[in-house]
Amino acid sequence: MLVRNLVRTALVGPLTAVALLSGQAVAAPAEAPHDTAAPVVLTYDASGSAEFAEAVAGGVQVWNESVTGVRLEAAEAGEQANVRIVADDGWPRAVTTSLGNGTVYMGREAVQQGYHTTRIASHELGHILGLPDIKPGPCSSLMSGSTAGVSCTNPDPDAAEKAEVEENFAGGLAETRDRERAEVVVD
Repeated sequence: MLVRNLVRTALVGPLTAVALLSGQAVAAPAEAPHDTAAPVVLTYDASGSAEFAEAVAGGVQVWNESVTGVRLEAAEAGEQANVRIVADDGWPRAVTTSLGNGTVYMGREAVQQGYHTTRIASHELGHILGLPDIKPGPCSSLMSGSTAGVSCTNPDPDAAEKAEVEENFAGGLAETRDRERAEVVVD
């Protein structure tokens, strides 16, 4: 019986495996590097968010941890932000001027009724990222908004919502600009 020794060696760089079988070297094909495009960066200005600053930071964190195709970052002083976030006495809403651009209103009316502030911020940022309302809907759906009731504190998008945002920003900034659309979302 012929005994064959198998030795594998990995080389630094693109993964290349070499197998030695009966003294003969066989190279395995190198894996293609994964094409990871940089995310689209959208800046936001939360200087007008008043008592909702912490909730806005939480909503931003939710989206930055949930998707990879777009990233929300605070605008530098004097920089024109894609998204402006302000507090007002009305109902929370987002007014989009195009995909990734607009104003989020953190309305005190919903908070006075008992709705969760981080869920509100995350939901309204979802509109800026191109998501529509899903009403009525369960608490597991971020975009169900107020129809999930005041007891719902879930600030996280579900798998379908994450996938839709990833699709919205899949082509990077150039393709995103091509798909821009004007709309007003009030909820």
